[in-house]
Amino acid sequence: MTSMNFIGLDIHKKTISYCVKDISGKVLSEGKIPATRQGLQEWVGTLTEPWTVAMEATMFTGWIYDYLRPYAAAVKVAHPLMLRAIAVAKKKNDRIDAGRIADCLRCDFLPECYMAPMEIRQRRRTLRYRKLLVRQNVQLKNKIAQLLMESGVRYNKEKLHQQGYFHKVLPANPEINPSLWPLLKLAREMIERTQKTERALLRSLEADPLLAARVERLMTIPAIGHVTALTWVLEVGEVERFHSVKQVISYCGLCSGEKTSADSSRRMPISKQRNRHLQTVLLEAAHLAPRLNPELAVLYEREAAQSNRNQAAIAVARKLAAYLLAIDRGERAFVTHQVHSSVAA
Repeated sequence: MTSMNFIGLDIHKKTISYCVKDISGKVLSEGKIPATRQGLQEWVGTLTEPWTVAMEATMFTGWIYDYLRPYAAAVKVAHPLMLRAIAVAKKKNDRIDAGRIADCLRCDFLPECYMAPMEIRQRRRTLRYRKLLVRQNVQLKNKIAQLLMESGVRYNKEKLHQQGYFHKVLPANPEINPSLWPLLKLAREMIERTQKTERALLRSLEADPLLAARVERLMTIPAIGHVTALTWVLEVGEVERFHSVKQVISYCGLCSGEKTSADSSRRMPISKQRNRHLQTVLLEAAHLAPRLNPELAVLYEREAAQSNRNQAAIAVARKLAAYLLAIDRGERAFVTHQVHSSVAA
């Protein structure tokens, strides 16, 4: 019977530290290799017996995971926060970290995290880049307003970022110093260029045959638009990995932390361990949803009366997350239930 070796990788920008151990924990080999495809190829060629490899989730993990999958018996990715809690030690360096990851893998203590399929990760990268462009657009628009305000220029706040107002009305304003125009025009050109790129990226995702059917079903839910549906599909990946609504709510960051000791229990603020992309779009949709769905309107008003409107928005976001899970898992369109008038009143 062929034995299995266990490998831990500590990944950095330029180098990868590795530690190979057998089932008993004996170190068979360790060292450093360049963090390149050629370096990995040469290193893989030195491995003779079947092997399983584990690494910590970092920004470099994706391509290494994809590259090693054809060669390894299994490739696993560890949750960095949970791994740190298990492998805390006084002495820390790359060699020790690689050995510790190998031990966690060997003893089946590795806090494995989900790794989405490559096709989903590629499209997720596009959506997140589109979000970066939107954020930069907001910063540029704020900068234009700041330049006008610090120069004492009066302007129409509602129309400032309309193309016609900026190019036709503002130039006729005598309060604008000529030295200010180059900066204003540069910011406006960057906004228009970024908007075109952002819309093109969104259109490419909307037309993607891998996503189209799922996105179309999810958009039957009230207040769920293209961006929210795409964010759900690409951040969740395979919806079958969630076994309950509670798991989804926790993943989306829509529940608070809890500290329990002996007979005392204390609820904490909303946890920072969440998918921030999903949390953002669901909370934005939650503010719009009560206007579009009577059932969500009843939920919002009930929660707002018991606590406050922020808590009510979170409650609506939880309900939207439950809807998304049910529609995505059941592969069916959303059906609106009529709320009785006496209940709604």
